[in-house]
Amino acid sequence: MISKCLFPVAGYGTRFLPATKSMPKEMLPIVNKPLVQYGVEESLEAGLHEIGFVTGRGKRAIADHFDVSYELEHQIAGSSKEQYLTSIREVIAKGSFSFTRQSEMRGLGDAILNGRRLIGSQPFGVVLSDDLCVADEDGEGVLTQMVKLFNQFRCSIVAVQEVPQDQISKFGVIAGNPIKDNIYQVNEMVEKPAPEDAPSNLAIIGRYILTPDIFEIIENTPPGKNDEVQLTDALMTQAKNGCVLAYKFKGRRFDCGSVAGFVDATNFVYENVYSQE
Repeated sequence: MISKCLFPVAGYGTRFLPATKSMPKEMLPIVNKPLVQYGVEESLEAGLHEIGFVTGRGKRAIADHFDVSYELEHQIAGSSKEQYLTSIREVIAKGSFSFTRQSEMRGLGDAILNGRRLIGSQPFGVVLSDDLCVADEDGEGVLTQMVKLFNQFRCSIVAVQEVPQDQISKFGVIAGNPIKDNIYQVNEMVEKPAPEDAPSNLAIIGRYILTPDIFEIIENTPPGKNDEVQLTDALMTQAKNGCVLAYKFKGRRFDCGSVAGFVDATNFVYENVYSQE
């Protein structure tokens, strides 16, 4: 059983300056909940209750959010405003939260490696909070879908979706042999290729299930694109030596790392979730 999920949250969020000058981008609200809480709720739904955060400087608000605020609780106790704490109280009750720091921004692979002390030698999930994933109506969350696949195949899995050719250079891109509906055995993986060099239009989005041998592979992976340690490169090594699957998930994904995607996500949640509560 997978019980742990890692959240790399050390990035600066420069595309949202000046808002992120003193506020973690992961705490930007989608209507009335911070972005990172949606990812944690998805993790808990999938049965991953041990939540680890790889943080950086200026990120204390994330730890505070997943903790009790005694002064606030006291001030609104017994009032109609107390109902607004229901969702975060449920999250705090269901999850356990641990934190470590990435002292220098050296890429996603390095962030995952920093999380080793929180994960140990178990398979684990990874959520990139920038990607807000919404399940289909009456459907399961992306991580829940992926955990079920892992229980069947017992190897690393990356979530993918088809993207337009003019956006392909923003993503890690896979090519692979289809082995079942929406499941591919990866044989090629490239980080942010030029459109003409992309092996397919299947782009990796911010959901992973990783086996613990990935840590040793990352340790031996030299810096790649942008002189950063790329998780994509480590996964390609893992695919060559064993097996990595790509899963074209059911649901909808919003790129909340961009202003346009953040606005789209806010409008969608307001119209389809918040207004119905």
